[in-house]
Amino acid sequence: MSATVMTQRTAARTGLEWFSSLPACLLLLLVVISSTSSDIHNQMLRGGEQLWSGYYKLRSDPVEPGCNPNRDIDTEVERKLADSRKAADDPLMGLLGEQTVNPADVRAAVENAVALCREKHADYASLQGQMTPGLKAYRAVEGFVADLIALGLTSQRYILVVLVMLCAATATLTRHHIAMRAIETRLDYTLSYFLQTVANVMLLGSSLLYRQTSHDAGSDITLEREILHDLWIAGFLALTMVSLYRLARPPADLKPGGDLVKAGLAVPLYTGMCLISGTYFAVVGHAAGIGVYLDKMMELSDMFLNVALYVWVGMMLKQTRLATLVFNVFRPWRMPPEMLAVVAVIVAAVPTAYTGASGIFVIAAGAVIYSELRAAGARRHLALAATAMSGSLGVVLRPCLLVVVIAYLNREVTTDDLFGWGVWVFLLTAVLFLAISLSANRQSPLKLAPAGEALPAMLRQLVPLVPYVLVIAGVVLFYRWALDVGMDEFSAPRILPVIMLAILVYEHITLKRARHADGDRVNHQGIERSIRGATNDTTSEIGALLLLLGLSVSIGGVIERAEIMSLFPQSFASPWAAMVLMVLVLVVLGMIMDAFGAVILVSATVASIAYSSGINPIHFWMTTLVAFELGYLSPPVALNHLLTRQVVGEAEVSAAMAQTGTFYQRHERIIMPLIVMGIALLLVAFVPLAFYA
Repeated sequence: MSATVMTQRTAARTGLEWFSSLPACLLLLLVVISSTSSDIHNQMLRGGEQLWSGYYKLRSDPVEPGCNPNRDIDTEVERKLADSRKAADDPLMGLLGEQTVNPADVRAAVENAVALCREKHADYASLQGQMTPGLKAYRAVEGFVADLIALGLTSQRYILVVLVMLCAATATLTRHHIAMRAIETRLDYTLSYFLQTVANVMLLGSSLLYRQTSHDAGSDITLEREILHDLWIAGFLALTMVSLYRLARPPADLKPGGDLVKAGLAVPLYTGMCLISGTYFAVVGHAAGIGVYLDKMMELSDMFLNVALYVWVGMMLKQTRLATLVFNVFRPWRMPPEMLAVVAVIVAAVPTAYTGASGIFVIAAGAVIYSELRAAGARRHLALAATAMSGSLGVVLRPCLLVVVIAYLNREVTTDDLFGWGVWVFLLTAVLFLAISLSANRQSPLKLAPAGEALPAMLRQLVPLVPYVLVIAGVVLFYRWALDVGMDEFSAPRILPVIMLAILVYEHITLKRARHADGDRVNHQGIERSIRGATNDTTSEIGALLLLLGLSVSIGGVIERAEIMSLFPQSFASPWAAMVLMVLVLVVLGMIMDAFGAVILVSATVASIAYSSGINPIHFWMTTLVAFELGYLSPPVALNHLLTRQVVGEAEVSAAMAQTGTFYQRHERIIMPLIVMGIALLLVAFVPLAFYA
């Protein structure tokens, strides 16, 4: 590539890309490198042990023992016996009673000490003999990797705070925060950014008070804690300045006027959560409360960083041809759009199980699913419904991290039990979605292409996928064989970004050659632009999502400190009555909290009520997972629908809402998921009670 072209591409980057996307990309890469370095270091330790026996002793220079291995045993025994006789003549020692010394015991002790000393000197000589230049070089590299890992672990919390603040500022600048409706009028804009500024000032004040309270408590504040306090304060100060800037400079394309009620719906959800929790904590005399609960994010910093990595993976997926090629496999069957939507949701269950939460998957891959369904002929409402539900089926499948968290917090259940029953819950929801899709509003004939025609075409469409499968298998096998790391819920966050980067490199090489051969018929923008485009989308999405997750933790704190759950009975005589209450409470929690925060809150409050009322723990948690998903799809919040609108664009949702037809047809994107998950929840919650209650 010529220097002129490179200069043009560099100049084409916007200021937001330089100061937001590029730092975010570097931070995400740093997280991947740091976590992979741990795997490399483990293998280096194993390799060192195989090359040099006792390598763990050779990691530092051996120290010569201070004892004398050539001591005369007889002389040493006589000296100790003489010391014993002198001690016996001491009047103070006489107070302890008569002490008799056995010369044989003294000799045995001296002989053992000399033998041990000689063994130490022999080990020292052996280690000295192994200190070759090759070992010292290997040890230096291994030590560097160990230091890199230590730095990464220490910096993990700092990276999270910087990433959240950087991306939140980007979401504020680009009007990308999650709200119940988009900003359209000048009143929408003014009210939204005014309340955002108030919320950001509240967050800044809470962080300042939390820092001051920590100092006033008299306990020693570590340097790490002090830096975290300062980062939160600096971040919220910057976020306040950004929201003030946007408030003072409204865009020219806004419609004049507006309605106050509708304008309230354009206020970001994180702002509403902040105003509610901040007001509550101020009233109860704990104004630093939001800062305290936001700081609790640091205890789960690896989990929140994993969320950011999953979003980045999804945005890189959108830059590849992989999703299109997968859908091409099913196109020869000429499925009606309703059946294709079912296939898409079922296939999406597998990656959802790795991301750990449905909302994360909607953010990560929702745009790809929607665009492919629309390209296949699906109507807007159906495509929006399938996109919102794309992550709802996989949260009960292995190796979903959410299920692992449940088992970790609740000893009454195990992951094997939950995943075992989760398969049946997955099959139930898949069958229900298929039945509702093909019956409620099917607008295409239920007719497939003949197998003799579709099957050969389907097999031909599998051929372009083979290189992608090989690339994915190559990365997975490299981690498995070279680093001894299998693909599971713990390793997926660091392996999936490497897989997507490898796919982008593969496409860069192959599509570049194809473009040279076929001219402009092949659309290829290059790996640099692909990663840049993916990171541009990622920064806004991460800022909107992580800030919302953080404030939902604060809302959970309000529920916990207000002791709302104590208003309910601690046990019920009938498990049926208890289950009715459980379902209502769990759905509401699903509406207002993120999955991980809700699981922590339920484990500490609602779960004990269910257990004491005779509800089987496995049954309770299966019900909880389905209830959460129904909550994420239920108005008035309907978080998964808001995330869907976030990734597909306001124009598509507005076009769907403008369509005419029956009430069901005009609101199919909302009603269909509610019917599917509502029926699934009733069946999962109450049918098992008939067998054991």
